[in-house]
Amino acid sequence: MLATMATLLCARTIDPGLGPAVLAVVLCLSLSRSQLDRDRRGRVEAAIVLPAVGLVAVGVGMLLYRAPWLGALVFIAGMFLSIWLRRFGPMARRAGSLIALPFVVLITVPYIPPDPHSSVPAALIPVLIALLALLWVSAVHALARRIRFLPAVREPESPVSAPTVGSALRPIASTRMAIQMAVALAVSFMIGYIYFAHRWTWIVLTAFIVASGNRGRLDVAYKSILRVVGAAAGTLFALLFSIHVGYHDTTRVVLILVAIFLGVWLRPLGYAWWALFVTLALALLQGFADSSLSDILWPRLEEIVLGAVIGVASAWFVFPVRSTSAVRRRIADALLSLSHALDPATSVRRPDDFVAAVAAVKQMAPAFRASRLVTRHFRTIQPADWMDTLVACIDPAITLIEKGETPGSVRRAIGAARKSIREPGEILRALQELRRSLAEQTGSGESDG
Repeated sequence: MLATMATLLCARTIDPGLGPAVLAVVLCLSLSRSQLDRDRRGRVEAAIVLPAVGLVAVGVGMLLYRAPWLGALVFIAGMFLSIWLRRFGPMARRAGSLIALPFVVLITVPYIPPDPHSSVPAALIPVLIALLALLWVSAVHALARRIRFLPAVREPESPVSAPTVGSALRPIASTRMAIQMAVALAVSFMIGYIYFAHRWTWIVLTAFIVASGNRGRLDVAYKSILRVVGAAAGTLFALLFSIHVGYHDTTRVVLILVAIFLGVWLRPLGYAWWALFVTLALALLQGFADSSLSDILWPRLEEIVLGAVIGVASAWFVFPVRSTSAVRRRIADALLSLSHALDPATSVRRPDDFVAAVAAVKQMAPAFRASRLVTRHFRTIQPADWMDTLVACIDPAITLIEKGETPGSVRRAIGAARKSIREPGEILRALQELRRSLAEQTGSGESDG
């Protein structure tokens, strides 16, 4: 938030218009979350790519305003490219992240003409905003790490798992997710332009949010529900604020910043909080002047629900990614990291890679835990149980890794757990055995629960 406010003040000085301010906020939030500034190479890449992407985004925004169908086509192509690039490794993945950042701004505020009184040429404004966002995010992160408010960021050193081989009929996961996003956006733009000509952005925005970060069909469905619930609450709160607090610019800006802070702060507790406060911020940004509650709330909820349905349908019917397969892949990666950390041939043993791999598994846990509550009485295999058991292995595994011990029983249990990934019915038992073995070696006790 410090970086966001600093960049926002600079943006307002350069151009008091709304467009640069929104671009500044979105870039700062996205850069902070992605930590693309974590090393010198990342900062150089961002400094080169971000200005160019900012210019392209402004150009696409103008197309969306003046030639909507052509702008939609370019927008869809850009989002497809940002996801498809993931297949080419870490550097391409970072480039894809950079490409995707400013496009979110276009959905929020598709096109805002530049302020004619600005002393800076309009073409240079997005370049300056991008560089200022990178500057302030990098400076605040560097200061936070120096005073140990944030931990140092280290790239994982564990071997990269073998890439999934695709085919013409079944592309690899990144290509499937890119196609799903393209289909969801295409359908959203078509429905929005044809049936909701003056308020299409919320349909496209919701479909984009639901389909982005796709971790499988269940994850998309779960996120869509939270998105609808959070967005409904956020829109209602925005209306109440506008009615009882007033519609003054200063008050609105303060409320938007508070909403963004709360959304970032509470996001780890659940996606619904993020959806609630981001929707609140967007609703306050776009405003409710001269509009009644019924004129705004119900149409907006209708668009949000429609966008969520489009996103879920795309994930479930267009080259679907099974959530169970995705979580098995992540558990296999975590076990591989643990195996390397406890390998006697490993010279330097650190638990970081194993902890990071388990964190990737935990990202998928909320959706599976919600599914477990609904299906526990008629489904015997619950991936949420696999995740809970693996998470329980973290502390004893860290203890063994830091001691430099490599017990044979633990290594055998790891091997058995890795083999069980091929048979879903055996995964839980194998992970429970691994946890027992780790607990016996560290004296930490055990409880299968």
